[in-house]
Amino acid sequence: MNSMTGYGYKEVISGSTQISVEIRSVNSRFLDLSIYLPPFLNQLESRIRKIAGEKIVRGKVDLTIRVRDNSLNTVITADPKAALLYRDAIAAIAEAVGKNADDIPLSLIIQQEGVLNINHEYDAEEYWKKISPVFDEVFGQFVEDRRREGENLKKDLLLKLDVLDRCAAFFKDWQPKMEEKFKETITKKFNDLLGDRVDENKILEETASLLVKYTINEEIIRLQSHLAALRKEITDDPVPGKRIDFICQEANREINTIGSKNQFTEVGAMVVNAKDALENIREQSKNVE
Repeated sequence: MNSMTGYGYKEVISGSTQISVEIRSVNSRFLDLSIYLPPFLNQLESRIRKIAGEKIVRGKVDLTIRVRDNSLNTVITADPKAALLYRDAIAAIAEAVGKNADDIPLSLIIQQEGVLNINHEYDAEEYWKKISPVFDEVFGQFVEDRRREGENLKKDLLLKLDVLDRCAAFFKDWQPKMEEKFKETITKKFNDLLGDRVDENKILEETASLLVKYTINEEIIRLQSHLAALRKEITDDPVPGKRIDFICQEANREINTIGSKNQFTEVGAMVVNAKDALENIREQSKNVE
């Protein structure tokens, strides 16, 4: 089990090249991977995305690679035709406003777009050879950070699940008492209404009818089934986040029904405990990949 939050960072200097890699993630329903690279390394994005996608299933992930190289091969080229066109255009403006065209400074022409072109020679594959070891180390930090936090989340989820198992066992123990309470209530109502004219068969018939409606046996069986499925997801599924939330919804339905049928303070208190533990599990599942 992995957490959806994690972090990794490293900065190194390799020769004249300074490289930094940073990966951070927070919760998200799906995988939202944003990769930030220097423009000259954009062709590496698909490769990096594939590597990250093999280990990350959910989370909003920001992956940033920065590169600074002081020994870049720089090529500067000039476009004389563009310079002449700019000069003539600027001269026309100067004459129109009564200025001397001969006074136009060279610096004004040079700074115009396209007159001087600066190109850096980049070899993305060569840079990747330098970046790759740093990236692998940072990505390893990031994955381990998520795994470590995921183990802590798993322990907490299992503790809450233990609470739910105890609540389900409590409901099962109290089920006969709840059914007996129904029988007593129905018998008392008949006695209050009919006195000595009570028909025992009628009481039994009415009791059986109400027990079908108010017994919690089926809810307990379904609840325990959901809790068993929940434990299996937590312990066996490496990416159980979405499934946990779904199972919790089903378990919550059974707990609500048990609460609606209850007539005992003790059972009511245990329903509150169960709902609290279940809500904690649902909240934690939002942090789980």
